[in-house]
Amino acid sequence: MYVAVKGGEAAIDNAHQLLAEKRRGDGSVKVLTVKQIQQQLPLVVDRVMTEGSLYDPQLAALAIKQAMGDVVEAIFLLRAYRTTLPRFAYSEAINTDEMRIERRISATYKDIPGGQALGPTFDYTHRLLDFSLLEEEGVDDEIKEGVEETINEGTKGNSTDDTIRKEATAENLIMEDSSQSCSPHYPRVTDFLRQDNLLQSHSSTLHSSKTNSSENKTPVNDTQKSEAENTCTDLTREPLSYPADRTARLQALTRADEGYLLALGYSTQRGYGRTHPFAGEIRMGYVTVSMMVEELGFAIDLGEICVTECDMINQFQGNQQQPPQFTQGYGISFGFCERKTMAMALVDRSLQAKELGEAIDTPAAQEEFVLSHCDNVESSGFVSHLKLPHYVDFQSELELVRQMRADYQPVPNEEPAVTTPSGVANE
Repeated sequence: MYVAVKGGEAAIDNAHQLLAEKRRGDGSVKVLTVKQIQQQLPLVVDRVMTEGSLYDPQLAALAIKQAMGDVVEAIFLLRAYRTTLPRFAYSEAINTDEMRIERRISATYKDIPGGQALGPTFDYTHRLLDFSLLEEEGVDDEIKEGVEETINEGTKGNSTDDTIRKEATAENLIMEDSSQSCSPHYPRVTDFLRQDNLLQSHSSTLHSSKTNSSENKTPVNDTQKSEAENTCTDLTREPLSYPADRTARLQALTRADEGYLLALGYSTQRGYGRTHPFAGEIRMGYVTVSMMVEELGFAIDLGEICVTECDMINQFQGNQQQPPQFTQGYGISFGFCERKTMAMALVDRSLQAKELGEAIDTPAAQEEFVLSHCDNVESSGFVSHLKLPHYVDFQSELELVRQMRADYQPVPNEEPAVTTPSGVANE
């Protein structure tokens, strides 16, 4: 029970003032600008945008500054601002097959059409503190020149885009528009397995939770099935319900807390799951966002956004309805959130246990447990509400404990007799 607390307005105003002073820090130090956060802390910005469900690097950087670097608070701020924005249209589904690649790796095949590109990654650093960063100030043109030299050397050492296009076209793997020059189309590694019928189909688990529900026993024809596959749950418009179809699960996991997903994904690898995954492909780059204009009759491009996508491949021994094959977990996020997308893909695969007829006996496979606790805004709010006045609740429990203490009758502690090796009991 909550109680109204009167007074304290001046104290709250003072708390806000102290918060502003804490945020500013030492006045002799230059102010940290939003642009600096946006340009030099991109990974934090990307996470805030992903879990805040709003692609706006500037506003995400502003939220980080306002929250003094508290990522969960920044996500809360961005999520709150998002609710004030009007929705005037729906964009077309992004086509990650046409991604302008900045990073693309695969742990399943060494040689893939188009090649692997390491891109910006911490994977091969030595995790040693770089003390030279302590001396950095102002604009450094040498860094830009070094990056350009690296790109040029990489281009000389590898096949050019034209060569890649020609070779891949000969193998019928890369397609390009003959009317204009464009980035090469890099096929997915999972497509190779799917062509050999070794990977589950895209639609096999998308809507199976609701179509297989015991409450729905009406036969579904091909037209209804096609309409169902083209309809996605929108968690921003309707609350999450159980059992949830895969479209709802993926939306919830995309907005979920990275640390939470990381722990669950890790648990599936340590005996609390039956998955042995392979990173089929991880790609990061820019994709075009387009919107269909009914008056024009065709879609127009609005711009580009940066996304990271991960396909995890897992072995599946099959059941009475499905043959042995590989199954797939999927993860996607705004910006460069590779760890988040990998963990999301692991949890997504684990949550497919029901559709695949597997036992649901691990934490990561329990749909309601996973999805009910994955949102850090909701979780933080519920935990933080314990700071609010609970005076009446505590007084009632205090009286109850006092009464129980008064009625308490201790039981005499009778120690058991100790038997010696000779068999004689000592008292």
